[in-house]
Amino acid sequence: MTAHSASARRMPRALTALALGLALTAATGTAAAHHAFSAEFDADQPIDISGVVTKAKWVNPHSWLYFDVKGPDGAETNWGVEFGAPFALQERGLTKAVLPPGTPVRVKGYRSKNGGPYGYAVTVTLQDGRSFQTGGAQDSPTAPATR
Repeated sequence: MTAHSASARRMPRALTALALGLALTAATGTAAAHHAFSAEFDADQPIDISGVVTKAKWVNPHSWLYFDVKGPDGAETNWGVEFGAPFALQERGLTKAVLPPGTPVRVKGYRSKNGGPYGYAVTVTLQDGRSFQTGGAQDSPTAPATR
Protein backbone atom coordinates (compact mmCIF):
# COMPACT_ATOMS: atom_id res chain seq x y z
CA MET A 1 0.00 0.00 0.00
CA THR A 2 1.32 3.42 -0.91
CA ALA A 3 1.21 6.56 1.19
CA HIS A 4 -0.98 8.14 -1.47
CA SER A 5 -3.75 5.51 -1.16
CA ALA A 6 -3.77 5.73 2.67
CA SER A 7 -4.21 9.51 2.59
CA ALA A 8 -6.94 9.14 -0.04
CA ARG A 9 -8.90 6.92 2.37
CA ARG A 10 -8.51 9.40 5.22
CA MET A 11 -9.81 12.31 3.12
CA PRO A 12 -13.50 11.22 3.08
CA ARG A 13 -13.41 10.71 6.87
CA ALA A 14 -11.97 14.17 7.37
CA LEU A 15 -14.59 15.73 5.12
CA THR A 16 -17.36 13.83 6.89
CA ALA A 17 -16.11 15.03 10.28
CA LEU A 18 -15.85 18.61 9.01
CA ALA A 19 -19.38 18.50 7.55
CA LEU A 20 -20.79 17.07 10.78
CA GLY A 21 -19.04 19.74 12.85
CA LEU A 22 -20.39 22.53 10.64
CA ALA A 23 -23.91 21.08 10.80
CA LEU A 24 -23.82 20.91 14.60
CA THR A 25 -22.47 24.46 14.84
CA ALA A 26 -25.22 25.77 12.57
CA ALA A 27 -27.92 23.93 14.50
CA THR A 28 -26.78 25.22 17.89
CA GLY A 29 -26.49 28.77 16.58
CA THR A 30 -30.09 28.67 15.36
CA ALA A 31 -31.39 27.17 18.58
CA ALA A 32 -29.56 29.73 20.70
CA ALA A 33 -30.92 32.62 18.65
CA HIS A 34 -34.53 31.58 19.26
CA HIS A 35 -35.83 32.64 22.65
CA ALA A 36 -38.55 31.36 24.93
CA PHE A 37 -41.53 33.48 26.00
CA SER A 38 -40.28 33.53 29.59
CA ALA A 39 -36.92 35.00 28.56
CA GLU A 40 -38.44 38.32 27.47
CA PHE A 41 -42.06 38.54 28.59
CA ASP A 42 -43.83 38.54 31.96
CA ALA A 43 -46.81 36.18 32.41
CA ASP A 44 -47.77 38.20 35.51
CA GLN A 45 -48.26 41.40 33.46
CA PRO A 46 -51.16 40.86 31.06
CA ILE A 47 -51.99 43.63 28.60
CA ASP A 48 -55.29 44.45 26.91
CA ILE A 49 -54.72 47.58 24.87
CA SER A 50 -56.24 49.26 21.85
CA GLY A 51 -54.67 51.53 19.29
CA VAL A 52 -54.09 52.29 15.64
CA VAL A 53 -51.58 50.34 13.52
CA THR A 54 -48.50 52.28 12.43
CA LYS A 55 -46.46 49.40 10.97
CA ALA A 56 -46.52 45.62 10.54
CA LYS A 57 -43.29 43.68 9.96
CA TRP A 58 -43.70 40.15 8.61
CA VAL A 59 -40.24 38.69 9.29
CA ASN A 60 -38.87 35.37 10.50
CA PRO A 61 -38.71 34.04 13.10
CA HIS A 62 -41.22 36.51 14.65
CA SER A 63 -43.41 39.16 13.09
CA TRP A 64 -44.08 42.45 14.86
CA LEU A 65 -47.02 44.84 15.00
CA TYR A 66 -46.56 48.48 15.99
CA PHE A 67 -49.49 50.65 16.99
CA ASP A 68 -50.17 53.97 18.70
CA VAL A 69 -51.98 53.76 22.04
CA LYS A 70 -53.55 56.84 23.66
CA GLY A 71 -52.91 57.12 27.37
CA PRO A 72 -55.33 58.58 29.94
CA ASP A 73 -53.61 61.97 29.51
CA GLY A 74 -54.14 61.88 25.72
CA ALA A 75 -50.46 61.28 24.96
CA GLU A 76 -49.72 58.58 22.38
CA THR A 77 -47.20 55.82 22.90
CA ASN A 78 -46.08 53.55 20.07
CA TRP A 79 -46.27 49.94 21.23
CA GLY A 80 -44.64 46.96 19.58
CA VAL A 81 -45.89 43.42 20.06
CA GLU A 82 -44.33 40.19 18.89
CA PHE A 83 -46.38 37.82 16.75
CA GLY A 84 -45.58 34.30 15.55
CA ALA A 85 -43.88 33.47 12.26
CA PRO A 86 -45.42 34.82 9.04
CA PHE A 87 -46.35 31.36 7.74
CA ALA A 88 -48.16 30.44 10.99
CA LEU A 89 -50.07 33.74 10.90
CA GLN A 90 -51.04 33.18 7.28
CA GLU A 91 -52.39 29.71 8.15
CA ARG A 92 -54.71 31.46 10.65
CA GLY A 93 -55.89 33.95 8.03
CA LEU A 94 -53.78 36.87 9.20
CA THR A 95 -51.60 38.57 6.60
CA LYS A 96 -49.83 41.89 6.53
CA ALA A 97 -52.57 43.16 4.18
CA VAL A 98 -55.13 42.72 6.99
CA LEU A 99 -53.22 45.20 9.19
CA PRO A 100 -52.38 48.27 7.07
CA PRO A 101 -51.40 51.51 8.85
CA GLY A 102 -54.47 53.24 10.25
CA THR A 103 -56.27 50.01 11.24
CA PRO A 104 -57.79 50.11 14.75
CA VAL A 105 -56.78 47.02 16.78
CA ARG A 106 -57.19 45.52 20.23
CA VAL A 107 -54.27 43.40 21.43
CA LYS A 108 -54.29 40.96 24.33
CA GLY A 109 -51.04 39.51 25.52
CA TYR A 110 -48.23 40.10 28.00
CA ARG A 111 -45.86 42.96 28.67
CA SER A 112 -42.11 42.73 28.23
CA LYS A 113 -39.98 42.19 31.32
CA ASN A 114 -38.11 45.44 30.65
CA GLY A 115 -41.30 47.43 31.30
CA GLY A 116 -41.17 49.31 28.00
CA PRO A 117 -44.04 49.61 25.53
CA TYR A 118 -43.37 46.14 24.12
CA GLY A 119 -45.11 42.85 24.54
CA TYR A 120 -46.08 39.45 23.31
CA ALA A 121 -49.44 39.30 21.55
CA VAL A 122 -51.72 36.31 22.06
CA THR A 123 -54.62 37.73 20.04
CA VAL A 124 -55.35 40.73 17.86
CA THR A 125 -58.95 41.79 17.26
CA LEU A 126 -60.13 44.09 14.49
CA GLN A 127 -62.97 46.61 14.66
CA ASP A 128 -65.19 44.33 12.55
CA GLY A 129 -64.92 41.64 15.26
CA ARG A 130 -62.47 39.30 13.54
CA SER A 131 -59.96 37.93 16.01
CA PHE A 132 -56.68 36.14 15.24
CA GLN A 133 -54.37 34.08 17.41
CA THR A 134 -50.98 35.70 16.94
CA GLY A 135 -48.66 34.01 19.43
CA GLY A 136 -46.71 30.87 18.84
CA ALA A 137 -44.23 30.43 21.70
CA GLN A 138 -44.55 26.96 23.20
CA ASP A 139 -44.09 28.18 26.77
CA SER A 140 -46.44 31.19 26.59
CA PRO A 141 -49.69 31.42 28.51
CA THR A 142 -52.65 30.99 26.16
CA ALA A 143 -55.07 33.70 27.26
CA PRO A 144 -54.17 36.64 29.44
CA ALA A 145 -56.39 37.58 32.33
CA THR A 146 -57.67 41.15 32.05
CA ARG A 147 -56.87 43.46 34.92
